[in-house]
Amino acid sequence: MTKKKQQQNQSFDFDLVEKWLENYFLDPLTSYYDQTQFQIDLYETEKEWIVEAILNEFEASEIKVYIEETILMISACKSPPSAILKKSRSIEFPFLVTRQEVSASFTNGILEVLISKTENGLGKNRFITLP
Repeated sequence: MTKKKQQQNQSFDFDLVEKWLENYFLDPLTSYYDQTQFQIDLYETEKEWIVEAILNEFEASEIKVYIEETILMISACKSPPSAILKKSRSIEFPFLVTRQEVSASFTNGILEVLISKTENGLGKNRFITLP
């Protein structure tokens, strides 16, 4: 893909995204949800946003990743006979996540969701399949 095409695919206001990241990490609810639900870390590379969720208590088959417009939703549910363990987190991005290519993987208790900055997605709400 040429550099010109990559720039055309990028529909981000980077000043807005930078402000959003600052607010996300300064929000006291972020720390609260990290402790009561599960920890989430956000990373940025040149080509993608990376969301990492620590879900040690769960198997890949118990985790669901769903994107709806600007929201990434991660939920995990374990239902052993004695009790039901359900945890979930949502992150609202300052851009349409559905317009970006999104993939996910789960290894050693860590869910990694990759949101491309350069590749277009389907443009609709959808579940992201874990391999």
